[in-house]
Amino acid sequence: MSKQEKHRILMVSDFFYPNFGGVENHIYYLSQCLINLGHKVVVMTHAYQNRSGVRYMTGGLKVYYVPWKPFLMQNTLPTFYGTLPIIRTILIREKISLVHGHQAFSTLCHEALMHARTMGFKVVFTDHSLYGFGDVGSIHMNKVLQFTLADVTQAICVSHTSKENTVLRSGLPPEKVFVIPNAVDTAMFKPAPERLSNREIVIVVISRLVYRKGADLLVEVIPEVCRLHPNVRFIIGGDGPKRVRLEEMREKHSLQDRVDMLGAVPHAKVQSVLITGHIFLNSSLTEAFCIAILEAASCGLLTVSTRVGGVPEVLPDDMVVLAEPDPNDMVQAITKAIQILPQIDPQEMHTRMQTLYSWHDVARRTEIVYNCALRCSSQNLLERLSRYLPCGAWAGKLFCLVMIVDFLFWRLLQLWQPDRNIEVVPDIYLANHPRDKTSRDSNIYDHLR
Repeated sequence: MSKQEKHRILMVSDFFYPNFGGVENHIYYLSQCLINLGHKVVVMTHAYQNRSGVRYMTGGLKVYYVPWKPFLMQNTLPTFYGTLPIIRTILIREKISLVHGHQAFSTLCHEALMHARTMGFKVVFTDHSLYGFGDVGSIHMNKVLQFTLADVTQAICVSHTSKENTVLRSGLPPEKVFVIPNAVDTAMFKPAPERLSNREIVIVVISRLVYRKGADLLVEVIPEVCRLHPNVRFIIGGDGPKRVRLEEMREKHSLQDRVDMLGAVPHAKVQSVLITGHIFLNSSLTEAFCIAILEAASCGLLTVSTRVGGVPEVLPDDMVVLAEPDPNDMVQAITKAIQILPQIDPQEMHTRMQTLYSWHDVARRTEIVYNCALRCSSQNLLERLSRYLPCGAWAGKLFCLVMIVDFLFWRLLQLWQPDRNIEVVPDIYLANHPRDKTSRDSNIYDHLR
């Protein structure tokens, strides 16, 4: 395939705007940068409240909000075959050449990749999370991931730790998994115009207040830090089931004047909250790659974070203080961060982040993965079924049965509504997005694996 050939990509996930989060931001910024490189990008997600049908976003990004309502935690109800007719229609209408699914939690992603492979499309999967191996939920999710990735063309992980985790959970050959980190919009996340005084140290926490994000750790860490450092104040942005515990902690220790609870913070206002602080605190118990850390560093905040998952890979050692997910160790890390705070220059940190992380660089690396995927040979149904059999004595046979039924359903749809009867939509270009003529494929390729 020529490097100058344009791709037509369908991004699929249950997680997209108007919902906010790391996956949503990743899909949006990656799509915008791919459009700037000259590719066509279409996003498919489920309906959000009254947002259903086709919408257009900045740069002509087309979004299909299919009429499926979320069932649990923004995920649609698994249907196996119920989404095949609408996915087939979108693939044909938009003349898609490659399907890119995001997040192992997403039901819509798994079903879209399954149907796309049945129809002969090349597929790429990006894993944004880490999972364990011992609990019932993780065992179930790992088996689902093994089913999806058994026939995936290429996979992307956001950190080397995430790659190791994905390979172990899915049995995917390591050579098929690329590592492409997330990035941050440094134009949006800028430091405060004037440097803040160090007379009062403000520690900012912006996170979903759930167990996985370490909200229980905050309940133990905050009172001890306030006791040791009378000049420290906390700002906590976010909402979730653990918010009650934090409010109870604030009442119990009489910290109403030192702990501000902002509730849910819209993404557009995150920067205005970050620049009011000196230190950003991340207490996650598991994290493949924490975009919030990048946003905080881009705003010039020194980061204190738990040493979990891919977090140690995110920032240079002089921009972050790492601690074990233990209250005493985290208190010591915060104390160390307060001591080295006078050495931190927010503007210099912002400038370094501009060179370290760029969504345009992420898009160029992802473009290389697309090229690799489209160069892979196509397999017929029998060749594809052989990939599912090693998934387990019983699971492998069950997966084969699922794919055979999916193939028969697809053939039935072709008879009922032939491809030629589905109208192809014309491409709409809102602006001329010239492709970057500077090719860095040969330099980047070696760093993806």
